[in-house]
Amino acid sequence: MDTLTVFCGSSNGFNPMYKDAARQLGSFAAEKGIEIVYGGSSSGLMGAVADGALGAGGRVTGIIPEDLKPKEIAHQRLTHLITVSSMHERKFHMYERGNAFVALPGGIGTLEEFMEVLTWSAIGHHQKRCALFNTGGYYAPLQKLLDHMVDEGFLADTVRETVVVENDPETLLEKLF
Repeated sequence: MDTLTVFCGSSNGFNPMYKDAARQLGSFAAEKGIEIVYGGSSSGLMGAVADGALGAGGRVTGIIPEDLKPKEIAHQRLTHLITVSSMHERKFHMYERGNAFVALPGGIGTLEEFMEVLTWSAIGHHQKRCALFNTGGYYAPLQKLLDHMVDEGFLADTVRETVVVENDPETLLEKLF
């Protein structure tokens, strides 16, 4: 079974379109037989993507550090909920289980997780696809920054070209799998 590791916010953001898009992505992934691997929370976009997949009969694995269980309110209806001791261990398990990675809107944690797997791809540690789910143009500033890095000689254009950027969940999944 293909697995998609999802990085996203534990809050909903201000615009309801983010939550709707997260739920749609989870639902479309389930319909395509793609298991979701994510941070294990029931709140925010994390909860929305999990609920979308579960509502469509999909499989969802959550990985949550023990100390975040009360803060992020660990999801209780997942196929699997794995409790780990640290954020580093969480990221390791999310990376190991994913065949591809996608960042939905989120904050600095989401950005850090995505940039780490993109960096690992750039230095040859894996060949897994990395994508930005660009709901409402959320990641347009990051796209511009990545392009600037290429223009200034700090990022190879071959690495920049590997980043899938898509605002439609079905198209995004087609490009990843």
